[in-house]
Amino acid sequence: MSARPATICRELLAALEASEGRRRRRKRDTTPDAIGLGIKRALLERAVADDPAPAAFEGWLLERCLSAGGETGATRAMALEVLAEWRLAASLPEFGAWLDQGAPSEDVYGAVADRPDARGAQASARRRASSAGAAGARARRQARG
Repeated sequence: MSARPATICRELLAALEASEGRRRRRKRDTTPDAIGLGIKRALLERAVADDPAPAAFEGWLLERCLSAGGETGATRAMALEVLAEWRLAASLPEFGAWLDQGAPSEDVYGAVADRPDARGAQASARRRASSAGAAGARARRQARG
């Protein structure tokens, strides 16, 4: 493996934003997702800071798992995901190129709701009116204190 884990992990942090965007739009309780993504984010940030050598990366991740205390299982799951994504980035040029571009995804900012659909301008206008109505309601609640 020639790609530095810190380089790939920095790029994976950008891709993690899309996962956060999808999680926020789910209608179910996403607490477990948030916990897992938080652990993954911490592993990625630590890898960027520590910059382990490629040959030592798997062992470095194992050390993070062993020092996780009560979160050993969740940390192991996220460490395995980070390791798999690092290996994928190093072995699949298309994945590496996508990461190099900043991991573009419509899910980062919730663009799915902003995308034109088959209903056309009427649906867009309804969404804008709904958003404006919700913002007005929030402002009225805040004003009432």
